Amino acid sequence: MRLVPTLLALGLALAAAAAAAQERPLPRYSSPTLPLAPGAKPAGAAAQSPNAALEKAGQTAAHAWLVLLDRKDWGTAWDSSSQVFRQTVPLPAWMEGIPKLRDPLGAFVERQPVEAVYKKSLPGRPDGDYVTAIFASKFANKAAVEEAVTTVRDPDGRWRVTGYTAR
Repeated sequence: MRLVPTLLALGLALAAAAAAAQERPLPRYSSPTLPLAPGAKPAGAAAQSPNAALEKAGQTAAHAWLVLLDRKDWGTAWDSSSQVFRQTVPLPAWMEGIPKLRDPLGAFVERQPVEAVYKKSLPGRPDGDYVTAIFASKFANKAAVEEAVTTVRDPDGRWRVTGYTAR
């Protein structure tokens, strides 16, 4: 019956350890984080915005569209853009211009979101829901590229690209 006193002693030791732990602060552990891109806001910063859900939706659509550009799927990128974009940039001009912009950058390497900003209006555009998403991107031939993609929520509720710049 030596097991009962041993278990009792172990239980008392655990209780004492638990009591001592309550008296001292617990260590703070944080999940590993990658360094933020220059100008990036911490993940919690977006949650403070009253338009955080809209900003996230617009940013997600912008990122998916950029993946099409990374794959050099120019036609699908144009087809999936907003009607205003397609009217402003006709397909032949797009198919000629986008490779001139993207090919010199080289192969896509990585991309980090920097910021997403919601606005109800943009100059020269009808009022609506707009999100401009900024990404810090790396390519084989250029390590620091800022890509800005503006998305609009169309009447069907889908977010579509209405503007793009890379510098």
